[in-house]
Amino acid sequence: MTFATVVFFHFFGLGFLFYFLPAIIGIARSKRDLLSIFLLNLFLGWTLIGWVVALVWAVKVEAPVIAR
Repeated sequence: MTFATVVFFHFFGLGFLFYFLPAIIGIARSKRDLLSIFLLNLFLGWTLIGWVVALVWAVKVEAPVIAR
Protein backbone atom coordinates (compact mmCIF):
# COMPACT_ATOMS: atom_id res chain seq x y z
CA MET A 1 0.00 0.00 0.00
CA THR A 2 1.24 3.42 -0.84
CA PHE A 3 1.15 6.42 1.44
CA ALA A 4 -1.46 8.12 -0.75
CA THR A 5 -3.78 5.10 -0.43
CA VAL A 6 -3.48 5.08 3.34
CA VAL A 7 -4.14 8.81 3.59
CA PHE A 8 -7.08 8.57 1.17
CA PHE A 9 -8.71 5.75 3.17
CA HIS A 10 -8.29 7.46 6.52
CA PHE A 11 -9.45 10.84 5.29
CA PHE A 12 -12.45 9.75 3.24
CA GLY A 13 -13.28 6.28 4.57
CA LEU A 14 -13.22 7.05 8.26
CA GLY A 15 -14.64 10.52 7.69
CA PHE A 16 -17.56 9.00 5.79
CA LEU A 17 -18.21 6.52 8.63
CA PHE A 18 -17.97 9.25 11.26
CA TYR A 19 -20.28 11.57 9.31
CA PHE A 20 -22.98 8.90 9.00
CA LEU A 21 -22.50 7.53 12.53
CA PRO A 22 -26.04 8.56 13.65
CA ALA A 23 -27.57 6.72 10.69
CA ILE A 24 -25.39 3.67 11.33
CA ILE A 25 -26.45 3.63 14.99
CA GLY A 26 -30.08 3.96 13.88
CA ILE A 27 -29.69 0.94 11.62
CA ALA A 28 -28.04 -1.08 14.38
CA ARG A 29 -30.80 -0.21 16.85
CA SER A 30 -33.64 -0.81 14.32
CA LYS A 31 -35.16 2.63 14.88
CA ARG A 32 -38.70 3.32 13.66
CA ASP A 33 -37.63 6.74 12.36
CA LEU A 34 -34.56 5.50 10.51
CA LEU A 35 -35.37 7.32 7.28
CA SER A 36 -35.89 10.60 9.13
CA ILE A 37 -32.63 10.17 11.04
CA PHE A 38 -30.79 9.39 7.80
CA LEU A 39 -32.25 12.37 5.94
CA LEU A 40 -31.49 14.74 8.82
CA ASN A 41 -27.97 13.39 8.94
CA LEU A 42 -27.56 13.64 5.16
CA PHE A 43 -28.82 17.21 4.75
CA LEU A 44 -27.96 18.84 8.08
CA GLY A 45 -25.16 16.63 9.35
CA TRP A 46 -22.54 19.05 8.03
CA THR A 47 -23.65 21.47 10.74
CA LEU A 48 -22.61 20.40 14.19
CA ILE A 49 -26.12 20.98 15.54
CA GLY A 50 -27.76 18.78 12.90
CA TRP A 51 -25.25 15.98 13.50
CA VAL A 52 -25.73 16.10 17.28
CA VAL A 53 -29.54 16.13 16.94
CA ALA A 54 -29.38 13.10 14.62
CA LEU A 55 -27.03 11.32 17.03
CA VAL A 56 -29.27 11.99 20.06
CA TRP A 57 -32.30 10.85 18.07
CA ALA A 58 -30.50 7.64 17.06
CA VAL A 59 -29.44 6.70 20.60
CA LYS A 60 -32.68 7.75 22.32
CA VAL A 61 -34.66 4.89 23.82
CA GLU A 62 -38.04 4.58 22.19
CA ALA A 63 -41.13 4.31 24.37
CA PRO A 64 -43.13 1.20 23.54
CA VAL A 65 -46.30 1.83 21.58
CA ILE A 66 -49.40 0.50 23.32
CA ALA A 67 -52.09 -0.70 20.94
CA ARG A 68 -55.64 -0.31 22.22
